[in-house]
Amino acid sequence: MLKNFVEELQWRGMIHDVMPGTEEHLMEEMRTAYVGIDPTADSLHIGHLVGVMMLRHFQLCGHKPFALVGGATGMIGDPSGKSNERNLLDEATLRSNEEALKNQLSKFLDFDSNAANAAQLVNNYDWMKEFSFLSFIRDVGKHITVNYMMAKDSVKKRLSSDSSEGMSFTEFTYQLVQGYDFLQLYRESDCTLQMGGSDQWGNITTGTELIRRIGGGKAYALTCPLITKADGTKFGKTEGGNVWLDPKRTSPYKFYQYWLNTSDEDAEKYIKIFTFLDKETVEKLVAEHKEAPHMRALQKKLAEEITVMVHSEEELENAIKASNILFGKSTSEDLKGLNEETFLDVFEGVPQAEVALGDIEGGLDMIGALADKSGFLKSNGEARRALKENSISVNKEKVKEDYQITASDLINNKFVLLQRGKKNYFVLKAV
Repeated sequence: MLKNFVEELQWRGMIHDVMPGTEEHLMEEMRTAYVGIDPTADSLHIGHLVGVMMLRHFQLCGHKPFALVGGATGMIGDPSGKSNERNLLDEATLRSNEEALKNQLSKFLDFDSNAANAAQLVNNYDWMKEFSFLSFIRDVGKHITVNYMMAKDSVKKRLSSDSSEGMSFTEFTYQLVQGYDFLQLYRESDCTLQMGGSDQWGNITTGTELIRRIGGGKAYALTCPLITKADGTKFGKTEGGNVWLDPKRTSPYKFYQYWLNTSDEDAEKYIKIFTFLDKETVEKLVAEHKEAPHMRALQKKLAEEITVMVHSEEELENAIKASNILFGKSTSEDLKGLNEETFLDVFEGVPQAEVALGDIEGGLDMIGALADKSGFLKSNGEARRALKENSISVNKEKVKEDYQITASDLINNKFVLLQRGKKNYFVLKAV
């Protein structure tokens, strides 16, 4: 049974523009839609997630989603919202990236079932690689005027920008190549809807125009708003760059922290976009959050849902444990349960000193650990005073002056966490 896809996206705040007649078209029978994904990296980042969520909602509403990896368009570069052309990739890299992206998309989309609306992954390089330039301008280019292409906002912005480089012919033709993708999928798979970010509206409508002029049919366009943050900083970016779905690029702990640190205003918006929680559940969470904002119910639920979806329940539990080490009550056992990568993520920016592994194996006295060997405290006298005040912890457990650090204290056979008071941390690294 079909559910109303447009209605579902509307309450979630996921529609920017939609072509008239789209909702009615989708309610008639199972339809096919696609979203294009840039294959210039071997991982998606959270900026891609809105398009992926749209495809998942499309599938949940009873329709068939296509994820189109832009192997050909990835070799060109898209002018939409960008000031420079992309780096061009070779085919081997594109194929490798395509496989990695499919593995990630499989966490959201059902590719494998026998259902009529099972998802499909396609790569536009497969139908563009044999297309000669002469054939393309004859069969496609003649149907769209330069005036039509110049009128697109993405082209206008690029031409009127301060960039001294201008816009290459390659980039200018991008909308024709993307439009041809839509025509190809329309012909081969009866695909009648393309979705994307609001900056893609011009490219998508070029596709609907090609379908009308060449295919003699009717196709539709739907775009979602570009995701922004309330404070004006860029969504999906941190000081370290993109927030990736690949745990090797962005650890599950950092991924979880990104969502946990969302502002109240953004969390209320993101919980609708980046989770599959229903309207009633979301409204209850929003109300609960407004009654006690300090409890951060929205941020916690958002971070939990999306971390499980992208990583796993186990990785979520590890991320919560890791977060509690800094912000809550935790024990030395919790610390020792962290893998090295998560430990370094949690204590990123905390001062470190190297000590000889032999010193620790032989038993390192606390005065030496705090002052001589590390420089954590300025002098032996300061170290003694701090120990007498009972303000020193080793791996989250209070210690006295007679305590000795040994190999049993090592986290991952490498680290010891020293702490003075609640927030003053120092890491010893055994070498």
